[in-house]
Amino acid sequence: MKSLIISQRILKELGKDKRTLALMFLAPLLVLTLMNLVFNTNATPHVQIGTVQMPATMVKQLETVSHVSQTTYPTVTAANTALKAQRVDSVITYNKTTATYQITYANLDVNKTTLAKSAMQSAMLHDKLQSMAQTITQLTVHHPVAAQPQATLKQTYQYGDSQTRYMDTVLPILMGFFVFFFVFLVSGMAILKERTTGTLERLLATPVRRGHIIFGYTFSYGALAVLQTLTIVLYTVDVLHIQIVGHIGWVILTNMLLALVALSLGILMSTFAASEFQMMQFIPLIVVPQIFFSGIVPLDTINPWIAKIQYILPLTYVASADKKIMMQGLGLTHIWVECLILIGFFLILTGINIQGLKKYRRV
Repeated sequence: MKSLIISQRILKELGKDKRTLALMFLAPLLVLTLMNLVFNTNATPHVQIGTVQMPATMVKQLETVSHVSQTTYPTVTAANTALKAQRVDSVITYNKTTATYQITYANLDVNKTTLAKSAMQSAMLHDKLQSMAQTITQLTVHHPVAAQPQATLKQTYQYGDSQTRYMDTVLPILMGFFVFFFVFLVSGMAILKERTTGTLERLLATPVRRGHIIFGYTFSYGALAVLQTLTIVLYTVDVLHIQIVGHIGWVILTNMLLALVALSLGILMSTFAASEFQMMQFIPLIVVPQIFFSGIVPLDTINPWIAKIQYILPLTYVASADKKIMMQGLGLTHIWVECLILIGFFLILTGINIQGLKKYRRV
């Protein structure tokens, strides 16, 4: 009987807490909807192949392979430029003198590399069978011809090698995700504790300006975020042995900017949460979409209007910058746009946090 009375009291309190009820019932539905939109699609990626001086029969055969598009370039230089700019995923050149196909893979997505290999092997096999059929036909009508040299295939990789795993290509994204997740969680929980224990209210009762309080929190937790970022990045590079073509300093910079964004977002979400329980419920709304739309799931396999969600998520820009640095060897001149966007996220969120402290000031 006493247990039922206690249960009734708790249910009445929960019934008054509309925010908790919404997070309990609506957040799972939102996450499930996102998962359905992301994963209930054609999982086969689309591969763009650039070709130079390819035989017409091979070009025609490549175009018949599903999920493969072919673009002809006049020179090897033009094709390689397109490869570096990620307009194509592979480049195939043909040396008529040696009957050799040279294929270079960007290898930024192992699934696309595998599909490009399969398409090329299928085209070569079809061409070989067609050549054999023509030879047999000519022999049967007593018109012997010189045997055609067998084509050979040489493969190179812009990033990694033939042993590159799928995990190697997503580690730059996962590295940024864990930086974001733990900074967001720790900062949000810590600020919430300061508010629920009355520390923040007592601080706001003093003549200290709201901006000083926010920047004080930012500096203190930002120092911890920097150490955490360094730990995660160095561990990924030195212990997990992820290959970095560019300079590791730029990787650290982009992830530090992400940590500052996560810190500001954690502070912001703590102002909406009434308890640690509610703070935890923000994770599906804030954190889970980051992992779906940052590049781990190929976005070219889902509807374009759904893919546009990525542009409002900070992890998208860190994933883009880190891939440019780690896989293509690019530097600040190629990632400055992503860095500016992350700084913009941080400044906007910080401004909102300063304004948000108004409702807690009593004097």
